Amino acid sequence: MEGDFPLRAPFVPPLARRSTSPVNGRGKVKRLPNSLQANLRKIDEDRYHAALFAPAEKRAQLFALYAFHHEIARIAESVRDPMMHAIRLQWWREAVEGAREGKPRPHHTVTALADLFAKVDLPQDLFDAMIDAREDDMADVTFPDLLMLEKYCDATGGNLMRLASRVLGEAHDDLAHLAGVTHALAGILRAIPFHAARGKVYLPDDLLAAAGTSREEILRTHSGKKLAPVIARIAQFARDHLAAGRGTKPGKALPAFLPAATAPLYLDRVTAPGFDAFTTAVEIPLYRRQFAMLRASWRGKI
Repeated sequence: MEGDFPLRAPFVPPLARRSTSPVNGRGKVKRLPNSLQANLRKIDEDRYHAALFAPAEKRAQLFALYAFHHEIARIAESVRDPMMHAIRLQWWREAVEGAREGKPRPHHTVTALADLFAKVDLPQDLFDAMIDAREDDMADVTFPDLLMLEKYCDATGGNLMRLASRVLGEAHDDLAHLAGVTHALAGILRAIPFHAARGKVYLPDDLLAAAGTSREEILRTHSGKKLAPVIARIAQFARDHLAAGRGTKPGKALPAFLPAATAPLYLDRVTAPGFDAFTTAVEIPLYRRQFAMLRASWRGKI
């Protein structure tokens, strides 16, 4: 997950967090304005630094969105039982609904969402689609082809960028698709061993079959020796999306799309000669990612 797939902190169930949230004498959660920002900086550096390009008064709203994204993205990493996974997704559906109604559950991310909804009118269907798409994060769900994987990436990363651009006051839904899919695919390619460790393979079945391998073989061997053509095809698909997205200048909404500016760094790394998804380091130094976003900011486009 991602783009959508940084290494994440250990999961603490939302209900469990209630007992540790600081509350005032009236039983309401105290506002901790810096907690989401500090946590996001640890778990999702690219989105955190991209948000810093936004006007100061918009950053907390972006942090709330990105924290929500992180919460639903990591559910599958913490539970393997399909029923528990469904229960936690439903918890977030209800939590978003309560936040929108001004009745947030005592959870830092939910109270931040309530503040966001009080300031910005955001489409409920985009939140619903993001949560629904996370049903495909379960280990036994596979993607038959690249178009189905693209659909998943758009519903997760694309919708997140749609929401972020609306927070910044200028919706660019087509660009959100192109940039969101690019960023999410780069995240998937760099996180292959991370996902395999929990029994998940996001790589499309048809591309795996064409390369002479399968989900089962990947999980059994934890070897990337047969994956080069699969990775190359997905990486080119992501590059094509990015190239198309560079035809649009999103104006004041640019910070919503800046995470995608880091994708070429990862795509170049995973398609380098000799790359093995399970043995080759894929991390890119922070200063290079920051410079990629700064350069995109100078150009006014991703």
